[in-house]
Amino acid sequence: MLWSLTKILVFVACVAALAFGGVQLLEMEGGVQITFNGVERTFGPLQTAIAFAVLVAALYIVLKVLGLIGAVLRFINGDETALSRYFVRNRERKGFDALSEGMMALASGEGRLAMSKASKAERYLRKPELTNLITAQAAEMVGDTKKADQVYKELLQNDQTRFVGVRGIMRQKLAAGDTDTALALAEKAFALKPKHEETQDVLLRLQAQKEDWSGARKTLTAKLKHGSLPRDVHKRRDAVLALSEAKAIVADDSTIEVKEAAIEANRLSPDLIPAAVLAADSYIAAGEGKYAARVLKKAWGAHPHPDLAAAFARIAPEETPAERLKRFKALTRIAPDHAETKMLLAELHIAAEDFPAARTAMGDLAESNATTRSLTILAAIERGQGASDDVVRGWLTKALTAPRGPQWVCENCQNIPPEWAPTCSNCGAFDTLAWRTPTTSDATMPSSTEMLPLLVGTPSASDVDDAEVIDEAPTGVDAPEKY
Repeated sequence: MLWSLTKILVFVACVAALAFGGVQLLEMEGGVQITFNGVERTFGPLQTAIAFAVLVAALYIVLKVLGLIGAVLRFINGDETALSRYFVRNRERKGFDALSEGMMALASGEGRLAMSKASKAERYLRKPELTNLITAQAAEMVGDTKKADQVYKELLQNDQTRFVGVRGIMRQKLAAGDTDTALALAEKAFALKPKHEETQDVLLRLQAQKEDWSGARKTLTAKLKHGSLPRDVHKRRDAVLALSEAKAIVADDSTIEVKEAAIEANRLSPDLIPAAVLAADSYIAAGEGKYAARVLKKAWGAHPHPDLAAAFARIAPEETPAERLKRFKALTRIAPDHAETKMLLAELHIAAEDFPAARTAMGDLAESNATTRSLTILAAIERGQGASDDVVRGWLTKALTAPRGPQWVCENCQNIPPEWAPTCSNCGAFDTLAWRTPTTSDATMPSSTEMLPLLVGTPSASDVDDAEVIDEAPTGVDAPEKY
């Protein structure tokens, strides 16, 4: 309201000023006299002002007409003009409209429509770096890998889109199972963009699959450097790679290198069970059982595991069962309430033929944590105490149907490999194996014991049924190991 009133007042003021100026010009005397070609003209003040305004307007129109003529001539000549800019803006508007429609079609899963819109956008925009990516992704969506490969190769020609092209071809090679070419492309993509997290992960996984442990450790360090990996996770995975590198050296029979690499892996992650076992074995091979025991006890305190107990037994392989039971007290007193510690003590007492002590060591494990291994140990105790075949058979039957206990389980695909490895044999994921109870029934026993002769005894006519029960055990189920 106030603004409208202001505009009216300004308009009235302008009209009043013009009227006042016109009256003043009419009352003024004199004028302007113009003589041209013998003709004399005299203009009054008002006429002079009007003539001057008309002259300025005519000059403005003439200049505009001349500018328009010049613009038409430049347009015909191909130079940039306002007219050409108009057509360019109109073409860009249509191109970006087609580009946005193509992106929406791609997001909604309409691959062929996306390719059509991308082609239309390319005709208007002539910017392949914008449209080729949509075309390639749409071609992959509809299964036209040949077209996608062609477009990705075109992207390689431009410095700005080279990384996108390399990454696209790398993904195609991965999908086709050509891991050798994919690894080379991942290294190229990593060189172009070392901070790209997906490229880092792909390169690390492929290097681990190809057992390029040294290269994988460099990639892992780059992930830490660029902030795409927490420091604690880096430390753990670097230990896994160091352990794998040490195992590779074992195959080459390089004793000193094996020892150093194994100790390095264990230092990086003391709770990594395979690293502790390898470090202990390297100490044992060098006659340094004291250091081996120290490594194994530290790992046992973090996570009791049958492989650690087996390595602890290898420190003094010639000792008697009584001597072993005494020496193992240094290990079993670390986590006395853990199920693994209880079963280890029971197995040691069974080896020493102290079956009542073995039963005491087991406690209520058969009820609180019934597994194939714990029930098998109880069957061994019953056999050692002279129980009837029916009693032993009952425990073995329960063992066959009981959970298998902790296994190495891939956290990514839930696969259960027979032993630990840096990468999952099923899905290829790196550092995803965890020692835990699987959720599926397809499990294998941990490296445990060799007590079947003690359980079953010497086969006889009365023991045939027992032997048949054992033979029906699922593939991969071993008896508990005798330490």
